[in-house]
Amino acid sequence: MANEKRDLVSGGSVETYRVTSVRVMRVAVLATGGKDSVLALHRVLNEEYEVKYLVSMIPLREDSWMFHYPNIRLVDLFADAVEIPLVKAETSGVKEKEVEDLKRLIGKLDVEGIVSGAVASNYQKTRIDEVCRQLSLKSIMPLWHEKELDILNEILDLKFEVVITGVYAYGFNREWLGRKINEKTVEALMELNRKFGVSLVGEGGEYETLVLDAPFFRKRIKIVKAEEVWENQSGYFLVTEAKLVSK
Repeated sequence: MANEKRDLVSGGSVETYRVTSVRVMRVAVLATGGKDSVLALHRVLNEEYEVKYLVSMIPLREDSWMFHYPNIRLVDLFADAVEIPLVKAETSGVKEKEVEDLKRLIGKLDVEGIVSGAVASNYQKTRIDEVCRQLSLKSIMPLWHEKELDILNEILDLKFEVVITGVYAYGFNREWLGRKINEKTVEALMELNRKFGVSLVGEGGEYETLVLDAPFFRKRIKIVKAEEVWENQSGYFLVTEAKLVSK
């Protein structure tokens, strides 16, 4: 795919333009429906990449090293909300084997790059980078090593509607489940970071999220029914029914 670019050409008193072709990279975005992957998607859309696919891995176990577990099956609804084709596959969730599962899925796609929402996890970055290297694809990480507070503030500025769907670290309690990320939530996360070293964006797996709406969504996701699962000082907010509604 190519876009047209008009370059001003000097010549006499009349302004003329030369039309040139600008190459646009075809990419697939690793999508979970969580805030980081949605923000990464938002950025590459604004930078005029050609986003051909969303790619999601569905882990069959809760303790996947690479992929989201609670509410990942809502990614179909998320893909419909943003109107981008979804490619997905199940994975055992077993360490390293799930990376091979991702490689097999990505290897079938007609793209030149893979976009992911990694912020600080070297575990995720090194494995995604290696998959891309083996497949001769560019690894694109728009959020990599950005300040975590800046990421949360950007999400607030863009008016993302985000709910916390899982908490797995000391300092959180059941009241965090289903909580929306707003200014008060960010302040509370900063306090947990100060006291217990919790990552502000949950990069260490401390918490997970689901985005219900963002500026580029064609429709927003509405939660109809949900239940809380809580055990041993951690748990998740399981959405059992959701639908798309007009914005």
